[in-house]
Formats: sequence, structure tokens, C-alpha cells
Amino acid sequence: MTGSPPHPRGLAARLLTAQLLVIAVGAVTLVLAALAAGPPLFRAHVTMALGSVSPALQRHLDDAFATAAGIALVISTAAAVAAAAAVSLLITRRLSRPLRDLGDAAATVATGDYTARMAPAGLGPELDAVAGAFNTMAAALQATETTRRRLLADAAHELRTPLATIDAYLEGLADGIRAPGQETWDILAAQTARLRRLADDIALVSRAEEGQLPLHKVTVAPAGLVTAAAEAARPGYDARGVRLAAQAGAGLPDISADPDRIGQVLTGLLANALRHTPPGGCVTLAAQPAGPGVRITVTDTGDGIAAEHLPHLFERFYRADAARAAARGGSGIGLTIARALVAAHGGTITAASAGPGTGARFTIVLPAS
Repeated sequence: MTGSPPHPRGLAARLLTAQLLVIAVGAVTLVLAALAAGPPLFRAHVTMALGSVSPALQRHLDDAFATAAGIALVISTAAAVAAAAAVSLLITRRLSRPLRDLGDAAATVATGDYTARMAPAGLGPELDAVAGAFNTMAAALQATETTRRRLLADAAHELRTPLATIDAYLEGLADGIRAPGQETWDILAAQTARLRRLADDIALVSRAEEGQLPLHKVTVAPAGLVTAAAEAARPGYDARGVRLAAQAGAGLPDISADPDRIGQVLTGLLANALRHTPPGGCVTLAAQPAGPGVRITVTDTGDGIAAEHLPHLFERFYRADAARAAARGGSGIGLTIARALVAAHGGTITAASAGPGTGARFTIVLPAS
């Protein structure tokens, strides 16, 4: 029959055991030192004080010394054991409460409630650091859970519109209300493409944020990336009547990048700027040195961005103008993809605007190769 595992000892028992081991080692060391050095020193002092003494008296004095030393050792050891027990109890009481609170908070987080937090224990920087690390972890989990829930809700919302359109048209075709003409097939194809684009964008940003997106980095000149992106976007700008200017400063260092992925980011930013810039406006794509790296900016004279929207622009499915963005068919995660791709290159992307009607600027900073 298999016996139950022994119950693990508590913190107080382990502290007391450790201190008792220290006391035992100290007592043994003291006894050995007393036996080795005590009697010769004692006899030398007796000789200095009394001169020569008889062997009987010397034995009596040695016995008295040994008895006194033994009693003193027993008393001091007992006092040390009592002090060790008291200290162990005190330390245990002071440590057990924050450790118990940490265990309770961890159990709360394990159930899916990420609002649990630890107050500083005030027992030294080590425990305070543990509490701070736990709070940081819980806050990160809470933010991740919030993002996950919003992602699911937003994804369901984004899927609902094209699916409802497809369902309505299929129902109309089945009932004979709609004729299977070219317009119907075009609408169904557009909604199917929208679903495909949404699925591709979600997969792309997820892989990029998880570091699973393969990058084929080569040493490239930023001026070439800027020129290529501008030339690819120029027909759309010309058709809309928006001027597109491309500028590359002198002395730009080469960067190590995947040209297709950085081109994808620039193309997305230029398309976004075009959507928000009215005819007659201007968009400038520029590259300048930035310390040891390169700064690429996309600046437009369009709608601008309100201050309350700036901190959220790169979040999945966030739209400063949800109705207009949805009407234009965007997936809502283009800027999220841009941030993930730039971060995969070791760079940063930020947005700035003085407010509605003042235009906007998106800034990418990439390290030099």
C-alpha cells in the first residue's frame, strides 16, 4: 500500500531548523575551542595568580572550570534556541501574510480575474519587487484579455456586414427576386474579397506580433524604398487630384530590411493618407537621417486626427471615423499591421496631428544596417 506523501514543513519550521543547525555548529565549535584552548589558558592564569599548586588542587580547579564552562554552554545554547524560535516565529508572521496574499492573488488570476493586485509589503526591496512584478504581469494579462475580447467582438462585427450582404443576395437569388446579373456577381465577389482581405490581415498581424513572420532582409537604400512606394501610389493620387511629393535627404544610411514588407507599410500609409486628403491636397513622403538610423514620414493636408484618437490608432479594428472607414472597405487593422511590420524590423511608428482639419503625420524610424 502506497503511503501518503509527507506534509511539507512550513516556513517557520524551516527557518527554525536552519537556525538550529547554525546554533549546533556554533556549539560544537565552541566546545572544541574550549577543550583545546580553555584548560591551558586557565592553568596559566592559576599559576600567575597562585604560583605552583598541588596536583589535587589542580584537578579540583580543572573540574570546576569544566563544570562552569559546561553549565555556561548549556545556558547559552538554550537561550540561543529560544531566541531562534522567537525570531523564526516573528519572521514567519511578517513574511507569511504577504506570501499568503500573493498566493491568493495568483489563484484569483488563475481563475481569469486579472484585476487582482498586490500592495507593497514594506518588508524590503526584494518582496516589493516581487509584488511589483506580479502587478505588472496581472496588468499585462488584463490588457491582453481586454484586447482579446475586443478583437473577438470587432471581428464578429466586421464579418457580420459582408456575410449579411452575401446572405441577402443569395436569398434574393433563391427566391427569384434578384436576377443573376453582372451587378449581383460583382457585389458578391466584392464582399467575398472583403472577407478574404479581413482573414488575411488578421493572420498577417497575428504572425507579425508573435514574431513568426519570415522577413527576407537585405541591405537597401531608403531613397529607393521611398521612390518605389511613391511611383506605385502615384496613379491613384493623380486620379483623385491629390499631389504626391517624394523627398529623400542627403547622407541617408542604408538599412537592413525586407523591401516588400517595408514597401507594404509605405503603400498602406500612402493609401490611408489618400483616403483622408481631399482633391487639391498634398501628401509628402520623405526620408531623412535620424541619428544612426532613418526617419520616413508620410505627411498629409487632409482630415487630421482628434487628440483622443491618437493613442488608439494602432489598435486592432480601431477607427477614428467608423462609419466612413467601413464605407471605404478597410479592414480596420491596416495601421496595426504597419506597426507590427515596423517593430519586426526593430523600428517604431508613431502618429501626430494638431487636430481635425490640420492634416496628419506618420513617422517611421528604422535603424541603420
